[in-house]
Amino acid sequence: MDTASPTARALLVLQVLQDNPGVSAERLAGRLGVTDRAVRRYVTVLRDAGIPIESTTGRYGGYRLGRGTRPPPLMLSAAEAIGLVMAVLEGRPGAADAAEPVGSAIGKIIRVLPTAVAEAVAAIRQVTTAQTASTAASPDPEITAVLVRAAEARRRVRLTYRLRQERVMDIDPWAVSVWRGRWYLLGWSHTAGARRVLRVDRVTSVVVLEEGFTPPDDLDPIATIEEHLSTGWRYDVEVVIDAPVDAVAHWLPRQLGRLEPTGDGSTRLVGTTDEPFWYARQLTALQAPYLIASSPELREAAGDLGRRLTRAGSAG
Repeated sequence: MDTASPTARALLVLQVLQDNPGVSAERLAGRLGVTDRAVRRYVTVLRDAGIPIESTTGRYGGYRLGRGTRPPPLMLSAAEAIGLVMAVLEGRPGAADAAEPVGSAIGKIIRVLPTAVAEAVAAIRQVTTAQTASTAASPDPEITAVLVRAAEARRRVRLTYRLRQERVMDIDPWAVSVWRGRWYLLGWSHTAGARRVLRVDRVTSVVVLEEGFTPPDDLDPIATIEEHLSTGWRYDVEVVIDAPVDAVAHWLPRQLGRLEPTGDGSTRLVGTTDEPFWYARQLTALQAPYLIASSPELREAAGDLGRRLTRAGSAG
């Protein structure tokens, strides 16, 4: 027996019509578990409410929404809403700017969401982004929202992190940021007693703890992530550049390594790499003389690149 109110059933009919234009009365009845006669009654309820519903008869007949129908209130689950904003952030950093068309659209979505979901989405929207657009794996939207809100509230978290095997660690989540389309958690690990940059897509569970924390005053999440990603690779890099730090910072991406003034107006670039030839190509952006002090692998790659460029520019 149909125990739902006619209005509730009518709204279900409306939802089915939106998703399946031209659906037959028989299929509608089957979807809702009611009779064809009941379907006609619910369609009448919708028409009485001012929603134009067109119907056609015959073998291929059915119901569809008429032109000019006003869309119903937006209904998104927490995971859907957060995932949508995350996807936009990965490809469009301007999503945080309400003056941009994409940012304006997200603002409208936030205004019609339930309060709890809207707060999580608004927090995600403020995530710092840089150099996006990659095919990196997307993290779980709800886990990401918990981490972002914990960072905002300055509350420690206990998370399970999957690398070669799963490990549990207590982290002060200083910031969540997107770099080259990948989501990172930057914070202090009380388990390791050190700063950590973790990939959010490798976090499998998270619990917010009672302990609070204070992040570093001069924290620059993107710069810290880039510096972290420039260390720990196979070949050490040291390059001395005949130019001041400010100029070198303008020419080179920060993920290449740390820039140190030498005291004589030059700059020392210190980092690591697993791809010497790629690194040598990045150095060609320098607009000043430079010397590769290490590693031998990087010097060899730079020599090979130089020979290729010389051949490419030779006559004949």
